[in-house]
Amino acid sequence: MQINQSYPLVRKRRLRDSSAILSLVCENKLTTDDLIYPMFVIEGKNKKQDIKSMPGICRLSSDLLLKEIERLVTIDIKAIALFPIISQNKKSLKAKEAYNQQGLIPQTIKEIKKNFPHILVITDIALDPYTIHGQDGIIDNKSYVLNDETIQVLVQQALCHSEAGADIVAPSDMMDGRIISIRRALEANNFPLTKILSYSAKYASSFYGPFRDALNNSENLGKANKNTYQMNPANSDEALYEAGMDIQEGADILMVKPAMMYLDIVYKIKQNFKTPVFAYNVSGEYSMIKAASNAGFLDEKKTVLETLLSIKRAGADAILSYHSKDVALWLNQP
Repeated sequence: MQINQSYPLVRKRRLRDSSAILSLVCENKLTTDDLIYPMFVIEGKNKKQDIKSMPGICRLSSDLLLKEIERLVTIDIKAIALFPIISQNKKSLKAKEAYNQQGLIPQTIKEIKKNFPHILVITDIALDPYTIHGQDGIIDNKSYVLNDETIQVLVQQALCHSEAGADIVAPSDMMDGRIISIRRALEANNFPLTKILSYSAKYASSFYGPFRDALNNSENLGKANKNTYQMNPANSDEALYEAGMDIQEGADILMVKPAMMYLDIVYKIKQNFKTPVFAYNVSGEYSMIKAASNAGFLDEKKTVLETLLSIKRAGADAILSYHSKDVALWLNQP
């Protein structure tokens, strides 16, 4: 065993002997500036539906969603991400409801911006909430998701959301070439300041189950999977290639999804590209901690704060997390 010849001159524990010195030498800190709160919006008025597989998270109609945003503002959350629950009769093979200006998301964006002009609104650019089969795109007669045909609809959806007032459109579909197509369309239609948050590394993960329950999408998808467009969990070099392509095509921010199980991907993308990187602390990751803490196996506050800090430490500039509201309350405590 090699002896540390510098001991006792070098004692790293000197910098751990009080909370004051720990704070001064802390390398990473989690603040409310790091938090994005995902929100599920449903049609109708005065509607609130609990999501069984995501304790503490609800589907809200737009009027109640506005009241929730009012509370978020008071705890210093500055950004939200919207996800729609679309009624079955509005779903179709071609996902036409995805770009309906009178649809749920565009109308919700307008209401949010009317009441809270300074809150940052991120919208999901994907077709799975709007298709009868639950896939993120247009399919052929063999149920294969068609790349270029899907992009045409995604472009219309991005323009629809931009016109409604979205600050950031976030393509989460993983179609090849959708970033440059959306960027060109935004420029051509006088939306040069609309930002693109690209899900550059979205993995075909098992941790999305509660999210699909939240969207009422599990039945539509059935036993099918999304392996032909979402990434193989075994691959990391591929994530770097995807990220590099998206930057060249005009993405402003890159997303890694999921976060907890892919901290190495967050780190590699941040180190290689030195560009803003967000990470999505997904529904399954959230529900695992909730279930364990509700059973008394974990201290929820300590576990959540450690989890989000680890995502920040890996290189994430911001974190989409269903824990965000609780975290903001904890961080605001004296």
